[in-house]
Amino acid sequence: MLMRFDPFRELDRLSQGPSWQMRNTVPLDVYRRGDKFVVRVDLPGIEPSSLDVTIEKNVLTVKAERTWAPADGDEILVSERPQGTFTRRLFLGEGLDTEHVAANYEQGVVTITVPVAEQAKARKVEVTAGAQPELSGIIDVG
Repeated sequence: MLMRFDPFRELDRLSQGPSWQMRNTVPLDVYRRGDKFVVRVDLPGIEPSSLDVTIEKNVLTVKAERTWAPADGDEILVSERPQGTFTRRLFLGEGLDTEHVAANYEQGVVTITVPVAEQAKARKVEVTAGAQPELSGIIDVG
């Protein structure tokens, strides 16, 4: 199947303003710091009690809800802040310790730390000089 990209159509779509789907995206940063991965998710204005962080089958899910209801008699002039349920999923690679994940919510940002599993960490291999060690059980694939 051939997909054609029309940059003008994309510009038209973007100039029509943010769609509901675009407004409900949850921005995040992911980086590695030493032996752990850090995920920072922007979720301003939510109640910490609405925040739900789960891991199931190597999928990290961050879910939160933001609601606001105007008081009786309020006249809404502009309503641009997205409301509703926000969800973001990340697929975690093998070699991460999903049993020791920690999450913290502060100043509108959820920070999640995922440690690298002990068996996946880099380890030093001792190099010997002289006679070659026993290589039985090692298959040469070259």
